Amino acid sequence: MNTTPTILLIGTADTKSDEIAFMRERVESAGGRVMVMDVGVLGRGGVTPDVTNDEVAQAAGLSLQQVADSGDENSAMVLMAQGATALAARLHAQGRIDGLLALGGTMGTDLALDVANALPLGFPKVLVSTVAHSHMLPPERIPPDLIMVLWAGGLYGLNSLCRSALAQAAGAVMGACRCAVAPAFERPMVGMTSLGSSALSYMKTLRPELERRGYELAVFHSTGMGGRAFEELASQGRFVAVMDFCQQELVNHLGGSCVTAGPDRLRGAGRAGVPQLVAPGATDMLDYPAWGPRPARFTGRPEHAHNRLLASVCIDSAMRREAARAICERLGEATAPVALLVPKQGIEGWDRPGEPLHDPEGLAALVDELRLAVRPNTQLVELDAHINDAAFAQAALDIFDTWVRDGIVLPGAVQSHE
Repeated sequence: MNTTPTILLIGTADTKSDEIAFMRERVESAGGRVMVMDVGVLGRGGVTPDVTNDEVAQAAGLSLQQVADSGDENSAMVLMAQGATALAARLHAQGRIDGLLALGGTMGTDLALDVANALPLGFPKVLVSTVAHSHMLPPERIPPDLIMVLWAGGLYGLNSLCRSALAQAAGAVMGACRCAVAPAFERPMVGMTSLGSSALSYMKTLRPELERRGYELAVFHSTGMGGRAFEELASQGRFVAVMDFCQQELVNHLGGSCVTAGPDRLRGAGRAGVPQLVAPGATDMLDYPAWGPRPARFTGRPEHAHNRLLASVCIDSAMRREAARAICERLGEATAPVALLVPKQGIEGWDRPGEPLHDPEGLAALVDELRLAVRPNTQLVELDAHINDAAFAQAALDIFDTWVRDGIVLPGAVQSHE
């Protein structure tokens, strides 16, 4: 446990000196150290920073005056974000900071998201924002492990409401630093994507088998942010292989749904040279918020209301073919072996006969387009099984074991028998 963590506190001293000073005092009163980074452009402010706005501008390759003269407040803060991001990444690499605490309105939030994304998954990061959890924050810019606190009553000056929010955020980052356990990666890790077991259940079979082989399995919930975390770690080469069996986030992205992992879904592992086992799991559905309107394009199509937050509509054959082409195109970019497993009897729990999303014509269109669009680098494996059948999991294990035997996948950790 880190009892005296150093917190990088980022804010604009020219407009928020009182708030920065209050948060510094809260962190210090809880036993932490504070490194204040000033990202303001208009002046010095009333608080003395540890990292000045001049230094932030210089990290972006400019003087502070050049930043101020760059055009408008937006261009200036984009440049300051570049400098702040570079400095924060450097401080982390040097082991000089243990957590991030940032505050701001829309301008400060915009900058803080860039900085937070430059810090690794598992590094404590807290953002106090007047637009926390807002629809204007695109999912692809939100780090999967970011803690956000709404800055209620915090637009201008200190008051009892905003003191409460600022103090809560200071406590959150201190608690996170003291309790954080960084991923150890002591055993080779396999990354997997899935949904809840009512839709996709292969992980129940695959987890004990992979653990028996000496691997650690991390399963990511494919509801937008889970895919973001999966792609980030895959692109860093943190996995020895991936079992990327749920591509619903890709369908959501193609269909304009807000339940997206961003435009780079199904690209991270391939670019990093990580072997990929892939399946078109749940590509028959497009998610949308259950409390909002159904996408007009799919009026009249079958749907499934999962809960009060999430609903899914069964997409048509044309979009299934579009999804198949996108899958094959992205796998074609891979620099390591790829196997595409195609379960011809179904791709999620609600598409079986008698279930609400059963659509044999749509499934046939998906399978047909995958055959047509598959690239030469991809091993196509058609299975006369449903994705939730034991035969699917066994086929995946057979390929995985072959890759281990051939040296494509690193062997699992030797298990102790003490």
